[in-house]
Amino acid sequence: MEVLTLSRFQFALTAAFHYLYPPLSIGLGVVLVIVEALWLKTGRPIYHQMARFWTKVFALTFAIGVATGIVLEFEFGTNWATYSRYVGDVFGSALAAEGIFAFFLESGFLAVLLFGWDKVGPKLHFFSTCMVCLGAHFSAVWIIVANSWMQTPAGFQIVGEGLKARAEITDFWAMVFNPSSMDRLFHTLCGAWQAGAFVVVSVSAWYLLKRRHEDFARTSLRVGLIVGLVSSLLQLVSGHTSAQGVAKNQPVKLAAFEGLYETATNAPLTLFGWVDEANEKVIGPRIPGLLSFLAHNDRGKPVTGLREAAPHAADRPPLNFTFQLFHLMVGVGFGMIFISALGFLHFWRGSLFDKPWLLWLLVFSVLGPQIANQAGWFAAEVGRQPWIVQGLLRTSEGLSSPSVVSAGHVLTSIFLFSAVYLLLFAVFVYLLNDKIQHGPDDADLVPSGKLSLPERRRS
Repeated sequence: MEVLTLSRFQFALTAAFHYLYPPLSIGLGVVLVIVEALWLKTGRPIYHQMARFWTKVFALTFAIGVATGIVLEFEFGTNWATYSRYVGDVFGSALAAEGIFAFFLESGFLAVLLFGWDKVGPKLHFFSTCMVCLGAHFSAVWIIVANSWMQTPAGFQIVGEGLKARAEITDFWAMVFNPSSMDRLFHTLCGAWQAGAFVVVSVSAWYLLKRRHEDFARTSLRVGLIVGLVSSLLQLVSGHTSAQGVAKNQPVKLAAFEGLYETATNAPLTLFGWVDEANEKVIGPRIPGLLSFLAHNDRGKPVTGLREAAPHAADRPPLNFTFQLFHLMVGVGFGMIFISALGFLHFWRGSLFDKPWLLWLLVFSVLGPQIANQAGWFAAEVGRQPWIVQGLLRTSEGLSSPSVVSAGHVLTSIFLFSAVYLLLFAVFVYLLNDKIQHGPDDADLVPSGKLSLPERRRS
């Protein structure tokens, strides 16, 4: 296999594995803020127990996420040196901002969150929880800004020529608020909130099925279902606005998402199917006019097809792969709305706990956000091919020199990364299962030290 294919596969492997964890950290951070706020407000010991338990899960997820993310930065320099030189000014600013405003904030207060339960007051501990949660969100902000600039570049000029060409920032805020960054940020954060919420839902439903820690499970399930339902509905809104941005700024990608070859008004939306790339047509049930309406809020406005936006095959992404990933993301997204709404409705009616089939559905619902997040990221990245920076630098042009990185080097690293990542995943699953099997500590129902202040006030 050639270096380009192997390098792309290597980066996809490492990025996909890393992306299992940051959404969980962001979503669990929101849950931690909510339950600790409820404890401070109500003084109910069950909320203190919940905060202590879910903090342990958060810490495990955060640690694995940091470990798996470091390698990505090295890959920019080893496999993608030309690309790194080209975007270094842009990425350097965004990643420096992440380090200052996100990682330092998150890691600075993490020790207080994890070890300060009996050492600081409840308000200071809650403030630390909020800062860790905010830091996780800031990290997403700057990563999405950098990635969105690759999708819709803005606020820059090209300096130099040929292999020495590079993008130089001329307007920092135009770079930050490039045409796709805010829509993509909202969409990504909604997926992260879903990921964290459904971990809580899944574990709580499992406890209820096993008749263990039932008070804890009922209370956690209520919080998880509310966060899950709200974030799933927000995801529907963010997906719509993000797709409208794609229609405006990246028409080739939208056409690939829907397998649309001809520019058309009243353009149909394909529910599912298969793209016949040889004959340039899509096979599957379609709803006339819905794509035009979703893209422009007007059935009469045209949606650009591939024959107009990218007449040459070399300028098109892998169409069927992109099509299937996009529709998988959308299908799972609607499934998460249905599951969370069904679970919340039965919880509100008090009938959820008598329906083992629904509890099992909630147990496995933890997979939904992960599948949708992975499919969405792959669709977004594959859908802009063959460009690594849209309209400016092709993916094939971003590689390091073949004399520096050979196919054998990349293939060897893929095997080694796979082995290490399998080991890390096994450790993660083992430790997570150990924490779930152990369950919340009964001692956490009676806060000690300085964190017993809410209970003292109530008494």
